[in-house]
Amino acid sequence: MAKPKDDTDAVANNLSQDPHRVREGSEKVLEVAIGREVRSFRRQQGITVADLANLTGLSIGMLSKIENGNTSPSLTTLQLLANALSVPITSFFRRFEETREAVHTKAGEGAEMERAGTRAGHQYQLLGHLGANASGVMVEPYMITLTEESDVFPTFQHDGIEMLYMLEGEVDYRHGDKVFALKPGDTLFFDADAPHGPEELVKLPARYLSIISYPQSS
Repeated sequence: MAKPKDDTDAVANNLSQDPHRVREGSEKVLEVAIGREVRSFRRQQGITVADLANLTGLSIGMLSKIENGNTSPSLTTLQLLANALSVPITSFFRRFEETREAVHTKAGEGAEMERAGTRAGHQYQLLGHLGANASGVMVEPYMITLTEESDVFPTFQHDGIEMLYMLEGEVDYRHGDKVFALKPGDTLFFDADAPHGPEELVKLPARYLSIISYPQSS
């Protein structure tokens, strides 16, 4: 059942990410990266902001602005922080310099694979993969094709969050104790720890995108 529009609007109003937001210039991005590193090193050493203020001679207000990326610290200030935290000054730029990767997979070139729990006749095509990354999140995008030979399996379970987007065909898809009739254009977004999977293949062939996300292993 579709959510009432008011509920949908309320959820949208609570979302913190704006997918079309344009970040400020590189200077601002650098400030945020430095602030995150300063906070991270301080917390690793069990030092409070007040302790760091005493060690550096900087005010608590200035340190707060630095950690929140709201000011651009001078090299002198960065050297004071590096000495107080016993780290090289270059450590504050670590996150800013990390490589941000992108993977382009052309049509038909995704790697076909047998994913854990896959049944006969279920074709999983991995559309791209990023290894360890700064976000702390792993994402696996698949194109799944179901044919006349496909089994059904309503008890697939794994960690993370999954989103399905139906492209072709029709499938009755189970999640926990509910069954959803998926048709082209439909989306199903769910906690993947609950038993889930296609329970009835209503119209074949069926194809859908499956995007699974889960925390990156430490």
